[in-house]
Amino acid sequence: MPVTDETASATLPIVDREAADAFWAGYAAVFPHAAATGGEYTVEYFGDSPRLADELLRAVTHGPKRATAELVQEFAARGEPLPRIGGHWVACDGAGRPSVILRSTDLRIATFDQVDAEFAHAEGEDDRTLESWRREHRKYWTRTCAARGATWSEQDEIVCERFTVVWPPELADRP
Repeated sequence: MPVTDETASATLPIVDREAADAFWAGYAAVFPHAAATGGEYTVEYFGDSPRLADELLRAVTHGPKRATAELVQEFAARGEPLPRIGGHWVACDGAGRPSVILRSTDLRIATFDQVDAEFAHAEGEDDRTLESWRREHRKYWTRTCAARGATWSEQDEIVCERFTVVWPPELADRP
């Protein structure tokens, strides 16, 4: 996640919820079990700017990114529940358009020093090392917490989430 001051300069637009709902409907029509399990899904971005959202989404659609990390306090600040295993989310691009549907396959709560090299590698960002993961996430969480008037600490809890791409079919992970 190469994070620069420029990355943080633009605000993400509101997601296109109508397009996301139609995108989800296409998935649910082919995989009715998704709707049968409550049909719940979230619509989100990666990152905190259009540029970063596009960059990280590309790491999912054209690269190795199969994990993500978010502070527990960020979910609380947005009034959102924590992800759950088997949960789905529609990941949007930097313009708010739906791009892929992800399904959470593994969740773990950890502190900064508990995140390991294997998880950093699965996030598929930068050079995929734990060193770069820590450097870039330290910058990111310091910036995003400050933007909402909070202070980030390495002892804050992190949701370490692994996922698979399930939609659209041409991008879906193969078992």
